[in-house]
Parts: sequence; structure tokens; C-alpha cells
Amino acid sequence: MPGLLVAAFADLVLGGVCAGCERPGASVCAECRAVLRSAVPFRAWPDPVPSALRPPTATTSYAGQVRKLIVAHKEQGRYPLAGPLGEALAAAVRTGLGVGRAAWLCPVPSTRARVRARGHDPLGRLAVACARHLRRAGYDARVADALTVVRRPADQAGLSAQQRAANLEGAFAMRSRWAEKLTDQPVVVVDDVLTTGATLAEACRALAAGGTPALGCAVVAATRLRFVRSSLPVFGEAD
Repeated sequence: MPGLLVAAFADLVLGGVCAGCERPGASVCAECRAVLRSAVPFRAWPDPVPSALRPPTATTSYAGQVRKLIVAHKEQGRYPLAGPLGEALAAAVRTGLGVGRAAWLCPVPSTRARVRARGHDPLGRLAVACARHLRRAGYDARVADALTVVRRPADQAGLSAQQRAANLEGAFAMRSRWAEKLTDQPVVVVDDVLTTGATLAEACRALAAGGTPALGCAVVAATRLRFVRSSLPVFGEAD
């Protein structure tokens, strides 16, 4: 909340610009918000598909204004963007879950060093905003910080899909306090962006190893390194 107040004060008093198109005004203008709200979620299987990856659903493509909004929230600490991005993530979760299903939202974990360097936990904030939007829509959605980083992977930049998978193997584990709590509970892994799917796949592997297989994954946006299936069944149906 303090971060939100500071960001809102800066926008109001110092003069802000839209993170998506740089128009003067709020952190996200009406047009850029409409881009997020008008997107049609799709199944976003990467190619190749990591072996542990559960069905991934994305709200939109990682390009243009959407990319700028995500980067501004994550790397520039534009806290108010968690609201519209969380709403976009909720659209992917709703599409994957279908009508009237409950779920725990499990964010992909970040290292403590990365959180300190950024000065905030962008995905944690995004998951909380997503759960809030889902509850307003009638879903029983809660956030479970069930995963932790147990082995710090190398920088992913420039790595191929296979190299990313090898780099992340064994990097995550389930927190012991969540193992029993999530037994037989519906869990959806959430992230902001899907590229090769290696990070989401490692999160799915860690949950399954802890006794809680994920229903699927949901992201705000997927890169163009993907193939999209024409049909989009809900999590748990034939895919």
C-alpha cells in the first residue's frame, strides 16, 4: 500500500505518463487498458513443450503496449500497473478454470536477491491483484506462495529452450508448510510472461514433487515463440 500511494502521488503531483504509450496522465491510459481488456485468452503451448509443463493459457501476446506495461511494472516499480495486469491475468485463469471453479494461485518464485534488486516482488503483487479480480467475479481464489528457490539458476538471457530447461532443473521446491495445505487442492501456476515455458515447467515439477500436481498455468502474455491450438478446453479436460 505505501508503494501504491507513492506512485499515485507522483502521477498526480509530478505528472505521470502511460507506461504503454507514454501519453501524459495515469500509469495506464484508457486505450492501453482497453487493449488488455479486449484480448481473447488462448492456449499457449511453447515449441518444444517442456515435459513437466501443465496446460498454459495466456491472455495476450507479449508485444507492443502490453510488453511495455509488463516491463514497467516489473523493472520500473510502477505499482499501479498491478491492477490492470492482474485483471488481464485473471482473464487467463478464468478461461483455464471454466465457470465456478475454485483455485489457489501459485506464483513462480523469485530469488531474494532479485526481489531486493528490484525493490519489490512484482509477481507476488500481480497474483494478489489477480485473486482480487477473480473473487469479484465469483471465484474462490487465493494466493499460495508455495514455492521457493532452492538453487539459483544462471542468467537465462541468450539460452535456448533446452538450455533454459537444464538451467532451471531442480531450482524450485515446495515450502513444507504448504505441502499438507494444498493436498487435493486445485492449483494454478501464474507468471507474467511465457517464453519457452521452462520456468513454468519447473514450477509444475516442484508442485508435483510436493504432492500437488497443478491444474494448469496462466500468464498475462506469451511471446511469439509458441503454437496456439484452435480448441481451448478448460484445465483437466483433454488438451
